[in-house]
Amino acid sequence: MHDNTVFTRGKIHDVIIRPLNKHLDERGWLCELFRGDELDGDIMPAMAYMSMTQPGIARGPHEHVEQTDYFCFIGPSNFKVFLWDQREGSPTRWTKQVFFAGIDAPRMVVVPPGVVHAYKNVGTENGIVFNAPNRLYAGEGKKQPVDEIRHEDLEEPCFNLD
Repeated sequence: MHDNTVFTRGKIHDVIIRPLNKHLDERGWLCELFRGDELDGDIMPAMAYMSMTQPGIARGPHEHVEQTDYFCFIGPSNFKVFLWDQREGSPTRWTKQVFFAGIDAPRMVVVPPGVVHAYKNVGTENGIVFNAPNRLYAGEGKKQPVDEIRHEDLEEPCFNLD
């Protein structure tokens, strides 16, 4: 990546973004995050985790070589989500996609390998994000290298989180 790389705004090929539906009743709500009958076998989760991000804090940008991430943004805060496609051979190479997800717009987001991604809590409360990637973190028994290329510490203007 070079400092003079320019991304155009648009939708990124192979990224899936779908609304999540909250089913409300007198007890609260229920939201299906994923179903095996709605997923391609290549992105079927191998594990799941949740993270909490404080207001004003960003996670990423980073990318994976083999791993597909399956994020769910449901609240209680809102996030600004950033995606950059730098995959060779992709019809949307050098495309940047930015959208909001969370309490006001619950979303499921599938991020394929090679798509750089980051998200920033733009709300006033701690935000929870669910992820069900299709690879185990650090492999079986956590004995393999982590599949992650980090861009957090690079000062490349193309990865600006504003």
